[in-house]
Amino acid sequence: MSGKLYEARNLVQRYNGREALNVQHLAIEEGEAVFLTGPNGCGKSTLLRLLAFLERPAAGELRYAGGAEGRKEATLLLQDPYLLHMSVFNNVALGLKFRNQTGELRQVFECCMQAAGFADPWNFADRGPRELSGGELQRVALASRLALRPRVLLLDEPTANVDAASARALAQAVKNCNADGITVVCATHDPALLRAIDAREIRLGTSWDMDACASPL
Repeated sequence: MSGKLYEARNLVQRYNGREALNVQHLAIEEGEAVFLTGPNGCGKSTLLRLLAFLERPAAGELRYAGGAEGRKEATLLLQDPYLLHMSVFNNVALGLKFRNQTGELRQVFECCMQAAGFADPWNFADRGPRELSGGELQRVALASRLALRPRVLLLDEPTANVDAASARALAQAVKNCNADGITVVCATHDPALLRAIDAREIRLGTSWDMDACASPL
């Protein structure tokens, strides 16, 4: 660990006047793996969107890397991933093309697809989204995020709608990402995923404090 990557105090988010999240204190270390657990509606997805800088909080403070800009360093994988109507290769490479980082697209594609559990990436390169199973869609979406070399990988119920084989592949991919130094924050109800990855568990509820949460599994 090399210090706090995220720190939040009195963090509140509201939608249409309704409070969706209220965090007194949260700290996540660089390179840490954290699971967010708790009942539906407790704010797991809301917290992930805030950590991905896709939303601004209604109140409170969220600091990233001591005040650095985190929008390009954090990436969020949703429970129901959306792929554009183009080939798997182009979906994975799209983010790099937007950043004008096109020098090693084939190498990055192969590496990231393998990291997401595809033993033969080129067998999928020309397929479209409609030719993929739900588990394959989720893993391609993960590969597209890994291609951006994120500092933080945020995942919202990544194994909720996939088959058992894909769930195992996703768990291994997330575990490998964290072993490579990527900070991982994952919202999940999946006990198998909780068992598969050595991570600190934070249970969200109506009132909670990170300092009082469970120790690593």
